[in-house]
Amino acid sequence: MAPNDSTASEGGTGGTAVRRRAARYIVPVAVAGVAAATIGLVPALASTGDPDLPEITAQQLIEKIAASDTQQLSGTVRISTDLGLPSLGGLAGSFSQGSGPGEGGSSADPKAKLTELASGTHTLRIAADGPDRQRVSLLEDAAEYSLIRNGDEVWAYDSGSNQAYHATQKGAADKHRGAEEHGRPAPPPESVPTTPKALAEQVLEAAGPTTSVTVDGTARIAGRDAYKLVVKPKQSGSTVGSVTVAVDAENGVPLKFTLLPSGGGKAVVDAGFTRVDFTKPAASSFTFTPPKGTEVTEADDAEAGRTAEGPQGLGILPGFGAEGHEKAEGLKGVEEPKVIGEGWNAVAEITVPGGIGLPSKASDDDDVPAEARQFLDALGDRVNGKFGTGTVFKTRLINVLMTENGKVYIGAVTPDTLVRTADRAS
Repeated sequence: MAPNDSTASEGGTGGTAVRRRAARYIVPVAVAGVAAATIGLVPALASTGDPDLPEITAQQLIEKIAASDTQQLSGTVRISTDLGLPSLGGLAGSFSQGSGPGEGGSSADPKAKLTELASGTHTLRIAADGPDRQRVSLLEDAAEYSLIRNGDEVWAYDSGSNQAYHATQKGAADKHRGAEEHGRPAPPPESVPTTPKALAEQVLEAAGPTTSVTVDGTARIAGRDAYKLVVKPKQSGSTVGSVTVAVDAENGVPLKFTLLPSGGGKAVVDAGFTRVDFTKPAASSFTFTPPKGTEVTEADDAEAGRTAEGPQGLGILPGFGAEGHEKAEGLKGVEEPKVIGEGWNAVAEITVPGGIGLPSKASDDDDVPAEARQFLDALGDRVNGKFGTGTVFKTRLINVLMTENGKVYIGAVTPDTLVRTADRAS
């Protein structure tokens, strides 16, 4: 189809499973609703080689996504992520210390396992039967990791280590209410978007006057006819070039999500179904019994263990080593981030309590482990401005400026935009 040049503002236990207590975990249940303002009303036009579908406007296509009531599906998703990060090397061990078996954690803990989706190419098998039954399985070379929700019961199982993680949704709800009763912001549901739909809804939720939304042709995805919805920033300075969402022409389910960087090159995120079936999955997809000999971590104790050990992974930063826990404790008083700018150029400013900052170069600080110094120096560029001196840590999507005086600026903006924003805020 030819481009549309209209733009817009937009189960139980079994065997001899060994149980341990650990931290509460909230499995992804729902993603925020789709929001869009005035969408271009010029319909997409058919062209040779693409599925010949009825004309549709961007407004109508977004309404189709929002109105989709498809709650039963199964299939295979291929997701590739390239943030442009250097190899972690030995640094990975620095982050994982204190979170392994016998140290208050589990290799099956979803908080740690699903972060693997932040880089490389992965294959997922997914299944859903309404809002209370979902399964996501991460397929690995010689093992499989599965995250299963069946009503209030949540299980995660790592076949490679024969470890399981168990939690209940009721415990998560109690934690949510407890935070509100003590006058603290309730913690948001912890989620890692693993489907094109979840990714698409997060982008469309943010659509506003700084966004162009158009229909730009059709495609064939996993054997299904689809329209292509293209979302682009109207502002310069964003690291996001465009987001393309292939939407099932029949039921409005996003089938593929592609985020291209403004700097060019291959996609930062490319996630799409290679196989999809919209019939009801078998009930057995959502049941789980730990195999004999599985080490089971229960969800209520790991958080206590993590709290006792201090913030995980912060040992790589100055002031957060084995002797820097008193500074880490100060993070409990961190202020809510201040948002500077709007739309795609919005930057979050965070003030670290006590003015804890990074040295001008990580390699100048003896408290930083060698692997961390190499990693941080590979990522960072020293910069100066009205804010003083700092280091910009770069990826292809998110950039972070950490200053020596304890200010942190984060956004999906170019390093130059980030520095200019910090200057304006100083």
